[in-house]
Amino acid sequence: MTATSLGLIGAALVLAGVFLNPRLLRSQRWQAVVTPLASIIGSGFLVVGPILAAAAGTQAWLAMTGLCGLGYLFGAAIRHNIQHVEPLLASQPPVITALLERVSDVVLAFAYFISVAYYINLFAAFGLRLTGVNDVFWIRSIATGVLGGIGILGLCGGLDALERLALGAVGLKLSLIGAVLVVLAATTASDLTQGGVTWPVLDHPRGYRELSVLLGLIVLVQGFETSRYLGEAYDWKTRVTTMRQAQWISTAIYIVFIVLITRYFTDTPPQNGEETVIIDMLRPLGLVVGPMIILAALASQLSAAVADTNGAGGLLSESLGKRLSSNVGHLITALAAISIVWVANIYEIITYASKAFVAYYALQSIQAARSAWLQRNFVRTLLFVLATALALVVIVFAIPADA
Repeated sequence: MTATSLGLIGAALVLAGVFLNPRLLRSQRWQAVVTPLASIIGSGFLVVGPILAAAAGTQAWLAMTGLCGLGYLFGAAIRHNIQHVEPLLASQPPVITALLERVSDVVLAFAYFISVAYYINLFAAFGLRLTGVNDVFWIRSIATGVLGGIGILGLCGGLDALERLALGAVGLKLSLIGAVLVVLAATTASDLTQGGVTWPVLDHPRGYRELSVLLGLIVLVQGFETSRYLGEAYDWKTRVTTMRQAQWISTAIYIVFIVLITRYFTDTPPQNGEETVIIDMLRPLGLVVGPMIILAALASQLSAAVADTNGAGGLLSESLGKRLSSNVGHLITALAAISIVWVANIYEIITYASKAFVAYYALQSIQAARSAWLQRNFVRTLLFVLATALALVVIVFAIPADA
């Protein structure tokens, strides 16, 4: 076994001791951070490198910074609404405020149903790939079983049970991702001392299509909105603070990762978003990197699906005036996702789910702009109007990476 492979294993074990520490897992603040963080660093972490290699080349780090910045702008609108609009919704909200929120809920519920189905479908595909099975029927069958388990767990145990499941998955995922980052950094530092680090000169198209692809990648940093629907467990201050922290952590991970893997971009970067491409890209790190990335993929997709199930359950409960418990909402989300797994092509419909998330951000930005205007806070009003305009640009012009 090479020194790099041993380094990967050693770093993963050390980081697992940190992220799976019982004291950290019992921390209420960490639990509130984990739910949005689990969704933000979902399967997007696995596809972002190959997609950005094709769309942005060696400027991938700049594109990733822009995506994270746009996500943070949308997050600011939602944080404003948590603090200032939620209290109105709890009493007698103005008609327009209530209507915007109701439409937002419908749009986001649709996006959540699709995203949960997508995550678990990929989870099943990755798991079966370890056994050499690539049959659609068995992928759907395994996905159905996992979704059914999540739904029953959410029904019986509620938010706490789902968060405990997410905590372990996120801890494992962060340990594996962190190990890859540590080894990438160590390898780069070693090569720098020997003058052996060069970035490739990639010959790839630069034009309208590439820009449209980049616009459609906002879904890679989606997930922070789940904090908006955790009001049953956390007060508004905790949700605002931990959502911001989740976005900071994910931004740091994404940008550092992109900077470190740019040197591994090939002259003919892949033109699709298949998750396994990242394994070939990082093969120079050693044979262990493949299984480690597959484990990270499984943990990423499970934790992201659980986080979105949490968000969807809380959303359904809130939108129905608490007449439906969030526990039942979790089960409904799982059942809806199961139906999508069996009747839809997830790889096509995920494009519509991506735009549905951005449509939700547009509606929430409009809500935040109205609220800020009524508060005579014109700087925030302009900021949220800008967020609305950018969301509309994404909805109109974004295209899938494999279009």
